[in-house]
This record gives sequence, structure tokens and C-alpha cells, in this order.
Amino acid sequence: MHIRRDVKVGLSVAAALVWIGAVTLLIVHQPDPGAATPAELRDRLASALSGHDADAFADLLDYPGSGGGDFAKDYVSVLADRGVHAVHVDLGPDAAAPTRATVSGALGDGQPFSYPLTVTSEDGRWTIAFTPPLP
Repeated sequence: MHIRRDVKVGLSVAAALVWIGAVTLLIVHQPDPGAATPAELRDRLASALSGHDADAFADLLDYPGSGGGDFAKDYVSVLADRGVHAVHVDLGPDAAAPTRATVSGALGDGQPFSYPLTVTSEDGRWTIAFTPPLP
């Protein structure tokens, strides 16, 4: 009887250790948010906003805390509701080291729109932030 219980406990402990190890490996291999280059950021941002892809958009955000995914879902939901399409992104003032991304496109009724976003860079990763550019 004791042997059977010991085996069950041992298997349970082993399963827990394997699960912890697997989760740790997944976290370690999770790619850093952002893009490797400004050009990649521009292209991925335009694609995410045009396609109303919240996950792709969330991967580009420099968002404080853990609410970036929820913010991205709400953000692209508003774009989808307004029929946003033909999104284009321009980086400036220097495309090689931008501090601003200007998003432009058309609403569902054909009206054009345009707005600026802040571009940030940290550890070689380029992201979009919704904070004003501070000196």
C-alpha cells in the first residue's frame, strides 16, 4: 500500500516539475516586444492596424504594466468599428532613427485620417508608445 502511494506522489511531483520547466522554457523563448528595425516597425504597424490584428499590434506596444493586450484589443476594435482601411505609416523626422510614426488611412466613409504616435527604442527593439515625446 505504501509503495503505491509513494509512486503516485513521486509521479505527481515529477509531472509538476516537468510542467514548471516547460512554462519556464516558453517564457525564456518569448520574443521581446517591438521590431528589430524602424522599417520593420513601420511595416508591422501598418499591417496590424490595417488588419485590425490586436495581437500583432500588442507585440509592438511599449505599454506600462500588463494591460497592453487589452488596450490593443480595444484600440483595433475602434478602428474596425470605424471601417479603417488603407493604413499607411510614415516614420520621422529621421526614418533611420525615428521618434514619431504618423498613421494615416481612410475611414469606412472614405474620409481620410492621420495622427502621430511616439516611437521608442530600447535594447535594439523599436516600439510604439502612447506617451508624449519627452526631452
